[in-house]
Amino acid sequence: MSELATLRRWLGDFRDAVERKTADLDAEQLARRAVQPSTLSLLGLVRHLAQLEHHWFRRVLQQHPEETQLFVIDGVWDSQFDGAVADPAVVEEAFATWRETCAQADAWLDHLPGEALDVVIDPGDRIETIRDVFVQVLQEYARHLGHMDLLRETIDGRTGT
Repeated sequence: MSELATLRRWLGDFRDAVERKTADLDAEQLARRAVQPSTLSLLGLVRHLAQLEHHWFRRVLQQHPEETQLFVIDGVWDSQFDGAVADPAVVEEAFATWRETCAQADAWLDHLPGEALDVVIDPGDRIETIRDVFVQVLQEYARHLGHMDLLRETIDGRTGT
């Protein structure tokens, strides 16, 4: 298996885990905050992951930096989480947006040759190559899936999903 295929497999596995960790929960459960004063919730994390995918795969790799960050209002990063309220319409929008950003990223990645992982995209930045973007996205998913594990367990005791 190529390195690109391996990275994409891990990304797909992490995306599937998000679906499992949020399955069968209502709007109130998805929006439930971790602990005060934190605004962290499963729904907020789904909104954040949509923004993450959009930023790295659309704004950075596809070079559309003029597009606004998803769920970030007036440059306030925490609005991704503050706006994650127990409203079925907000839940529907968050999941639809996340799934669409994933599908858009996959459509672009479908045409990326394996040797492109070494292409320099932003010399001088900590993220220099397409490979670096993948590693950044994967570590973000891994970290936030850990948060999701804890949040889900506090809701209904479900673990290991």
